[in-house]
Amino acid sequence: MARIDFRLCLITDRHQTGGRALAGLLHEAVSAGLGAVQLREKDLPTRPFLFLAQEIRDITKSTGTRLLVNGRLDVALAVGADGVHLPSDGLPVDAARRVLGREMLLGVSAHSVQEAQSAERGGADYVLLGPIFPTPSKEGYGPPLGAQTLERAARTVKIPIFAVGGIMREKVGEVLRAGASGVAAISALLGAEDVAQAVREMQEEIERQNQLMRGKAKSG
Repeated sequence: MARIDFRLCLITDRHQTGGRALAGLLHEAVSAGLGAVQLREKDLPTRPFLFLAQEIRDITKSTGTRLLVNGRLDVALAVGADGVHLPSDGLPVDAARRVLGREMLLGVSAHSVQEAQSAERGGADYVLLGPIFPTPSKEGYGPPLGAQTLERAARTVKIPIFAVGGIMREKVGEVLRAGASGVAAISALLGAEDVAQAVREMQEEIERQNQLMRGKAKSG
């Protein structure tokens, strides 16, 4: 089985749930077949973050959904998460790999082709590249990269690239055609009135676009 066996990753932000409990929404999401959750509550102190991580680990374990903890190797190891996701300015990838070993997944956020290449050299399993499109949650990372930057990165990096930043369902085809292996989203999923339906529709669109691309490749 491939190390990266998912195509949709939900990135958490409990401030974008419309006042609903994050754990409840994640239960809905994983019940709908969500492949991966990245726990990214950066403003939580260590102990509340650990308690939340354990609660979410219990939820994801029941469905085999991958749990990736943002930045905190200690918390990821403590709760038995599937892996760690490093911010672009976080711990060096090779150093994190030495701590985690080969079994745990290791992802990295990248905001340029060069950062994606560096993540691969360091031993990352996948890259989250963005922001691809305008989005309030990624304004601090500079202007949108656009699909052309994603395409350049996909041509030079062999590990899977997930597009992030403004990824709504209608953008899925564009980023997959540019070379993304999958997508990551916050508001498109957590902000939906029906989170389970949003997850199903996003995953169905990913599969539909992949089928279209496979069909074109065969006919070409």
